[in-house]
Parts: sequence; C-alpha cells; structure tokens
Amino acid sequence: MKDDVNGVALGVFIFFFLLVTVMGFLAARWRKAENEHSLDEWGLGGRSFGTWITWFLLGGDLYTAYTFVAVPAAIYAAGASGFFAVPYTILVYPLIFTFLPRLWSVSHKHGYVTTSDFVRGRFGSKGLSLAVALTGILATMPYIALQLVGIQAVLDVMGVGGGENTNWFVKDLPLLIAFGVLAAYTYSSGLRAPALIAFVKDALIYIVIAVAIIYIPIKLGGFDDIFAKAGDAFSQVNPTTGKPRGALASGEAQQWTYATLALGSALALFMYPHSITATLSSKSREVIRRNTTILPLYSLMLGLLALLGFMAIAAGIKVQNGQLAIPQLFENMFPDWFAGIAFAAIGIGALVPAAIMSIAAANLFTRNIYRDFIKPDATPKQEAQVSKIVSLLVKVGALVFVLTMDKTVAINFQLLGGIWILQTFPALVGGLFTRWFHRWALLAGWAVGMVYGTLVAYGVPSPTNPSQKHFGGSAKEIPGIGEIGYIGLTAFVLNVVVTVVLTFVLKAVKAPEGVDETRPEDYTADAGDPGVQTELPPATAGAGH
Repeated sequence: MKDDVNGVALGVFIFFFLLVTVMGFLAARWRKAENEHSLDEWGLGGRSFGTWITWFLLGGDLYTAYTFVAVPAAIYAAGASGFFAVPYTILVYPLIFTFLPRLWSVSHKHGYVTTSDFVRGRFGSKGLSLAVALTGILATMPYIALQLVGIQAVLDVMGVGGGENTNWFVKDLPLLIAFGVLAAYTYSSGLRAPALIAFVKDALIYIVIAVAIIYIPIKLGGFDDIFAKAGDAFSQVNPTTGKPRGALASGEAQQWTYATLALGSALALFMYPHSITATLSSKSREVIRRNTTILPLYSLMLGLLALLGFMAIAAGIKVQNGQLAIPQLFENMFPDWFAGIAFAAIGIGALVPAAIMSIAAANLFTRNIYRDFIKPDATPKQEAQVSKIVSLLVKVGALVFVLTMDKTVAINFQLLGGIWILQTFPALVGGLFTRWFHRWALLAGWAVGMVYGTLVAYGVPSPTNPSQKHFGGSAKEIPGIGEIGYIGLTAFVLNVVVTVVLTFVLKAVKAPEGVDETRPEDYTADAGDPGVQTELPPATAGAGH
C-alpha cells in the first residue's frame, strides 16, 4: 500500500468509471421490451442479443479483472505453469461448439432460464436440479469476490483509500462506492447493463494490451532481456521451500499437473452459471455457433497478457501480494494518463463479470429454490423482483467476503469453486445428449465428486506459505497413477464412474426414472421454428444489429 495518490491516473480512472456508470443506468432503456417484468427480460436481456453483443458479453464475462491480474501474477510467481490458462481457453471452444447450441435450443423451446431448469425438465428431478443450483451459487460467490479484489488491487496501487493504519471504513470507502454503483445499475437494468458496458471494457483491454506488449519491452530492452532476467529470477532458491522459485518452461514433473489443470478448467468453464446466462441471452443458435469460432481471439490476447508476468520480473517489480504485480508494472512503466486507462480497464473488467455473475446466481435462486420449493405459483413479475433482490444479496455477500477475509482465502475458494462446478458436467452435458443416466445415479456421482474434491483440497498445504495448512492449491496425487494432477478432474472421473455403475444397478432394479419433458427435436430447434419462445417482436429484436 502506498500513501501518495497518483492524481492523473485516478482522474482518468474516475472518468471511465463515471462513463460506464451512466451507460449502466441508460441500459435499462436500451431495446426496452413491452413486458420488462420477467426473468427473460431482466435476467436474459430479452434473449435478443446478436453475434457482436454476445461476443462482447461472453468475452466480458469470461475474461475478467481477475484474469487480467491473476494470470500474469501466476507467471510472475511461478513461471510457465501459469500458462495453463492459454491451452484451456483453446480447448473450450470446440467443446462448447458441440453442446451449447443444443442447450440454447431446448432452453428457448421450454423457457428455461438456468442450467438447473434444464436438468429438472430432462430428468424430472427437483433434487438433482437443486444440487446443480446450489453448486452454481456456491461456485459463483467467491468468483464475484475476486472481481472486487481486482478493483481493490488497482485502488491500492493508485494510493486511494489511505495507508495501512487508516480505519477500515476510510480504507475501503472507494471499494464500497464502486460496489454501490454496480449494485444499483444491475438492479435497474439487469443483463442489459453489463452487455452495454462490455463494449467499453473490451475496447480498453485490447488497447492496453496492444500498447503494453509493444511499449514495455522497448523500455526494458527487448524480449531477450526480459526472458533472461526472468530465467535468472526463477533459478534462485526460495528459502521457504528450498527449491527454485519457478521455471521459464515447465519440467517433466509438472506435465500431468499442467495437462489435467488445463483439461479440467476447460470442462468447467461453461458449467459456471454466468457463462450460460450470457449464452442464453443470444437470439439464435447460429449466434452461439458463430461465437465459438470468433471467441478464440480472446485466447490470443490472453497469451500476450500472460507475458506481462515476465515483464514485471524484468522491470524489478517487488510486491508481497502477487496480485499487485501487474497494476504496479503499469504504474511504473506507463505515463500517468495511460496508467489511468490501464487501471480503468481492470476496474471495468471487474464490473462486467461481477454484474453477470450476480444475475446468474440470482436466477438460479429464484427459479430453482424460490419457485421450486417456496412459491411454486410465483408470477413472472414476482420472479424478476426476487431475482433483483437476491442479486443485491449475492453482491453484499461477496463484499463481506472481501472486507473481512484474507485475500488468499478468496482465491482458495475460487479454486474450490472450479472443483465443485465441474461436478455438474455429467448432469448438464450428459443430459443434452442422452437420457441414459439415472437421475439418482447422477445425484450420487455429484455427491461423491463434491465430497472427494473438497476433502482432498482441504488437505493441500500452500507451497509458499508454511502457515497455510489447508486449501493451498488445486493439485494432488492422482490415486492409482501416482502423478500429481488437478483435484477437480480426479473428482470428475470418480463422479462419472459412480454415475455409470449406479445407473446400471438402478436400471436393473427398475428404479423410477422421472419424466422427461423434452423431445429429440427440441435440441435442434431455432428461432422462428414453431413453439420456440421469442420474447421480443422482430422489429424490437432487430434494432441495434
């Protein structure tokens, strides 16, 4: 924490923050529908977004402030192992090309708003639907908290919020203001707000990375020097562990960890409720298919972004908290006015996904807990109202998380969230292609994966912090193989094995299957087909494309 405020950077940051705040409130009037009091309108933007809006929305949703700060921070701390984020975002797109259009079609045909809606309709099981909903909410909460951590890192580097000795209220006041603004425009505009703001966020991030990747290496003497200095730094022994700090290229020992982490993360990414919310807001299955082909542009950006971790080492950045390495690099390297633009890119990069995540979690609560178990006869207007209130409560929970807990705890919980959300894959993706799995077997597999993943992660100590005995990482020895691998993927394999074995058993004893309300043709239906719900009249839906 520093005590001198960078006035120019702060001024530029505030300008962009005010700009997106105004856009957030104006978004309520953007393509306004006749019936705005429904989850389709508030929570899915009227299901009317075209290719470009969906692209920006999904990009804004998946490439968050946490990505901007944490991926280079992982490389700053440990070297090449942090690059796993690049192959996993490449693996994701062929994977989602196969199942997202099917999910879009069946969801539009039946008016499903969440993944749990689909699971309940497909398997006729409220219990399985509740398990998927609770997992989604649990995994999303720490993710929102990490967006707020991203904003806090930027404020820290700009010197806003007073020194360490300031009382907590003054220190956290800027974060509270940012949070209040986010909560207000999400409440009033729903998913339209982050969709509109995503344009500004992505434009800023592309500009900042393009400049950083050219300007900073010129100032540091070129990539030769950057990699040489990073290599020297990684070869030094860490006194805590007695091993080198990291490596420019991962050795043989890390291969299993790297590969399983990349594959597990790829399988998990589109299980997150916010990814699905952004997907279901698009107006046709063609939009989804097109997006899976143009979204890899972000992976290219991510690869360049990751290199900033090496640049921070070469620039001699020394921070206790690795999350501050990149904001500090920008502060040291850029002129103040451009540092302000870079900080605004990270700050707005937190607001967009935090808004989508809170909407997604609120939709899950409203549809799959409130309507299924508390008030089955809720009207669309009541659903929208409950969702608005819950989205506020989710954000308050995330804020309390950030203000009261150590930052490493938020990161650990986010790692745990990845392990948990992956356990919903068999029910969701399996259900999109086959009805063979038995609903009780899916529930048992989910429970085994959740329990195994949580217990094993609990037993992992931090490799760099001796005082942290639990939830210190997401890799552990794979039973039966002896290699170190991603806990989430091991739990997922166990989950699938239990599901398959129990399905055979339950089918043999003729256990009741539950009613499937979907039909095979529902999975290929498109906008304009009979019975496919289109919320907006064509004249309104077409506006702005």
